[in-house]
Amino acid sequence: MIQRPRRGDPFWIWTLHWWDVLSWALLALLILLTVVGDLPATARYGSLALMVGLGLCYATTRRSPGNPVLTPQHYLGLLVLVLGGLAYLRDGFGVLYTVLLPQFTILARNTRSAIVYSGLGAVAITIGGVLRQGWTLDVLTTNTISSLAVYAASVLITVLTPLGLRQAAERAQLRADLTATELRLAEAQKRQGAAEERERLAREIHDTLAQGFASIIVLAEAARAGLGSRPDKSAQQLQSIEQTARENLAEARILVGSAPQSGLAAGSVARTLRRTLDRFAEDTGLTVTADLPDIDVDQPTRIALLRCTQESLANIRKHAAASTVGVVLTQHQDRAELEITDDGQGFVVADSHGFGLDGMRKRLAELGGELTVTSSVGNGTRVLAMLPTNGQV
Repeated sequence: MIQRPRRGDPFWIWTLHWWDVLSWALLALLILLTVVGDLPATARYGSLALMVGLGLCYATTRRSPGNPVLTPQHYLGLLVLVLGGLAYLRDGFGVLYTVLLPQFTILARNTRSAIVYSGLGAVAITIGGVLRQGWTLDVLTTNTISSLAVYAASVLITVLTPLGLRQAAERAQLRADLTATELRLAEAQKRQGAAEERERLAREIHDTLAQGFASIIVLAEAARAGLGSRPDKSAQQLQSIEQTARENLAEARILVGSAPQSGLAAGSVARTLRRTLDRFAEDTGLTVTADLPDIDVDQPTRIALLRCTQESLANIRKHAAASTVGVVLTQHQDRAELEITDDGQGFVVADSHGFGLDGMRKRLAELGGELTVTSSVGNGTRVLAMLPTNGQV
């Protein structure tokens, strides 16, 4: 049985629904006209009984479609008999067959059943009209032709309705699939965003806190070893430990969002790099040469240059066994370049899969830059960071 149409159903299904509603409004009007009209008693009371009984049976069937006493099939059989009876009792009531056509489609179990019942309705009104007007060839021909025309429309309705319902079901399924896909996509984007944020935090922690703690450990070990023999040096190292700890605390506040996103002041990249290199030289005792012009770049680029410098110096301290470090900062028309070299023991770049180098590459890639690492065993290392500057000079 067809239920009330829902949003998104085809126009045809809504038309059929409102046609059915209109048919009962017209039936109520016919009942009213029968009551107030001047008709013979047999035609008046007979047609009233048939129409009121039909309405009551229809209401019972629609309210309780599973009722074993009056099933939709029972109602359709009754509808056929009522149409025939009304066509017999009164002239013009054969048109009621046209008005009630949607009921054959709405209440039938399937398309074939609807076609059969509507065909029986056409036969009933034909026979009823012929019995009322008399069995003549002209009467039989006229009633048969009109009934067949309406029956053809009934068959068309019956065939189109399941097609419209299938289209509605397909559209509903497509909408459901689209909604499910959108939910899956949103969930995937949420997971991807969370993964990217975890990766970003891991990179920031590695480049700031982890490097700071590693520096503190190295300085603490050196200070402890020199307490007896070189107290002045140990005091200097303890001061460096304090400074590094303060910087780590500031970076930790940045990471948890209780401080500005960078401790690097605008326009101070050269000064900040110089301070970082001086601290490194002081802590390690290595010779550091630097060419650091005061270039003009945006804040993300300044932060990236600082992080690359910190990571490179941390790698030199831990792995290079170098004696000299060189740092050159250059600004070209469309890019800034930071070159960091050392004369240490070098390594095979293809065999290196450390988090630090990968983190630098990803950081630069996010800004449209790239990282080039050149090294070989025994020949030192060259790290070149290149970042676009959007034409700033």
